[in-house]
Amino acid sequence: MKQATAVLTVKHLQKVFFPGTANERHVLRDVSLTIEPGDFIAVIGNNGAGKSTLLNTIAGTLAADAGTLALAGHDVTKKPIAYRSKWLSRVFQDPKMGTAGELSVAQNLTLAQRHTGSMSLHRYRKASQVAAYQELLRPLNMGLEDRLTTQVKYLSGGQRQALSLLMATLSHPDLLLLDEHTAALDPQTSQKVMDLTQTIVEENQLTTMMITHKMSDALTYGNRLVMVQDGQIKLDVRGEEKQNLRQEDLLTLFAE
Repeated sequence: MKQATAVLTVKHLQKVFFPGTANERHVLRDVSLTIEPGDFIAVIGNNGAGKSTLLNTIAGTLAADAGTLALAGHDVTKKPIAYRSKWLSRVFQDPKMGTAGELSVAQNLTLAQRHTGSMSLHRYRKASQVAAYQELLRPLNMGLEDRLTTQVKYLSGGQRQALSLLMATLSHPDLLLLDEHTAALDPQTSQKVMDLTQTIVEENQLTTMMITHKMSDALTYGNRLVMVQDGQIKLDVRGEEKQNLRQEDLLTLFAE
């Protein structure tokens, strides 16, 4: 039986900020990581540990100083963000970054579908497409199905982040990157968006990498937990080993 291609393969990744200066910071130190199809990885770490730098290097926002990255078997080490977007989507910490505030809910969804090559910008005005968008939005349970013509800038942070999540997953990316996507939300809304995330990931069988500063979320969601500390992967557990982890265990590891 042919083995499935890894969704992401990172080998010996290095990232140094301000090299050769008094402020030199070696943020990623020989990081290697493989993400298999169906993985939902929660990545945690102290502030400055390197977890966000790792995600930004995977996304292409930052260039690696050394090492290689492959997405769905394609070498993307020196490729720009636009090229990598063939295989990955990203939801940002700031709800404003994943949507166009001046456009309506329907227009934002249309832009997301245009990315897949399946929609012209004004087709959403057709009655059939309005009904399709309402059907798409109704499971979010945020009332967005009744606000198709509302400019996104008038939505709440939770509504906007839920829309961002939906838009990022319409293309069924090989890899979904969640960049602390609930950090800017209040606790109740954060929980709602996390539950929505779990539902969307499971229903679409999306391979996902989630950066989070919340230990409870890292322990609750996903099949795998990765801890980044001092620019290296200190812990990588999955399955039953992850299920048996407790917050006290993580706190002890953070302190070491």
